[in-house]
Amino acid sequence: MTQQEIGIAIKQRRKKLKVNQHTLADLSGVAVNTIVAIERGVGNPHLQTILAVLDTLGLRVDLPLK
Repeated sequence: MTQQEIGIAIKQRRKKLKVNQHTLADLSGVAVNTIVAIERGVGNPHLQTILAVLDTLGLRVDLPLK
């Protein structure tokens, strides 16, 4: 999954839950500009930041095992 695909998934889930970017930022403990960047698929957020946002939205990442 690419950074842009993760951003799209986060944005879609946020909108489905009817949560704005400011609320998501508050709930996940990250800055609003970080949420904006993640949703656009830009920047280089820490893995902890991505995981915090995903957890807040009830999403998870499944890593394929080889």
